[in-house]
Amino acid sequence: MSEQTAHGARDAERRRARVVLVDDHRMFRTGVRAEIGDTDETGIEVVGEAADVDQAASVIAAVRPDVVLLDVHLPGGGGVEVLRRSTVLMSDPERPVRFLALSVSDAAEDVIGVIRGGARGYVTKTITGADLIDAIFRVAEGDAVFSPRLAGFVLDAFASTDAPPVDEDLDRLTQREREVLRLIARGYAYKEIAKQLFISVKTVESHVSAVLRKLQLSNRHELTRWATARRLV
Repeated sequence: MSEQTAHGARDAERRRARVVLVDDHRMFRTGVRAEIGDTDETGIEVVGEAADVDQAASVIAAVRPDVVLLDVHLPGGGGVEVLRRSTVLMSDPERPVRFLALSVSDAAEDVIGVIRGGARGYVTKTITGADLIDAIFRVAEGDAVFSPRLAGFVLDAFASTDAPPVDEDLDRLTQREREVLRLIARGYAYKEIAKQLFISVKTVESHVSAVLRKLQLSNRHELTRWATARRLV
């Protein structure tokens, strides 16, 4: 047994955590499970998975894990909607469910959004397996955990008693319109967006029209530039 493995085994004697993985990419969930899910070695047991908001809300309520690894961008309303539906579980004084955002996005808006929603931390998918395991246990124990650069976003937003700056243009959009905006800006076709969000192509078209109208933009190229300038992509 390597020194790192032996160290992990010793930690596992003292620490245990039940985890639910929420991410819409099955291969990513499989990779995370392989990285952290050897209970005997890491002390972490993956007790459920979900690929969208509805699945996540159901699984989390059913198994009541210690920690949920939560992607920010999910079909059905995003990570913020999962947090909203889990408010009662998060506030349980005896056995709270805690959330750690695990996302490819390092956009300030995403970080602040899920922290306001109740997540205890936010790390990006570039994190190592060992650091992710440590972050899970720290969040399970009530600590707040952030990738170093992302901590600055949170400090900037919450260190002052003044309200953080608000993007008035972005505030005009609903959560679903923001999801459609991001996918359009990433180059997805309407059919692909409909499949991602479990809605009809006609509904996608309606959301795009609403976004363009609210932001006073003319086409998806202008929309992409607008989103890129705000680091929403």
